Amino acid sequence: MKYAWMLSITVAMLAGCNSKPQNEAKPQPPQFIQEQKQALDKAKGVGDTLEKQAEEQKKQVEDAAK
Repeated sequence: MKYAWMLSITVAMLAGCNSKPQNEAKPQPPQFIQEQKQALDKAKGVGDTLEKQAEEQKKQVEDAAK
């Protein structure tokens, strides 16, 4: 009888230690990943601007040479 009581308490304790949380929210990406993505997007925008300026300058040089 003594062991049945200990066994029931042990089983109850183990049942409370569920390894899977019931309502787990999706983890958000770390902040530094978002910051790096923003920096990369900004760099791409700067690259596009530089390409446009280079094309305009090339066109001006060609027009001036005529």
